[in-house]
Amino acid sequence: MTIYNFCLYIHIASVVTSISLFIVRGYWMMTENALLNRKMVKILPHVIDTLLLVSAIALTLLIDQYPFAADWLTVKFFALIVYIVLGTIALKRGKTRATRCIALAAAVLTFLFITSVAWHHQPLGIFSQ
Repeated sequence: MTIYNFCLYIHIASVVTSISLFIVRGYWMMTENALLNRKMVKILPHVIDTLLLVSAIALTLLIDQYPFAADWLTVKFFALIVYIVLGTIALKRGKTRATRCIALAAAVLTFLFITSVAWHHQPLGIFSQ
């Protein structure tokens, strides 16, 4: 296995784990489940997202494409910021449950867009077809 493949597998596994946990936490938020306040539930996403970020940086170095140089990575970078803001509103900062649910749905849609940009290596992702 090459270092590229290793980083790619770590990145993909981190993406799947991160979004899965985000959706579960979103469900817990909607159902007001006490599990959302557990210490491990608050720490684990940061560990997973750090691994995700480190593997992303390693991949950009390995493929020699960088945000602000490669259009698709620039779009991915800014969409990631949107995803983080929406996720924060969905799980913490939304004042009403309705606001949090709308932000959760928008965050998941933003995640799907980011995934399509990564898959197609095109700034418009699935919309570039």
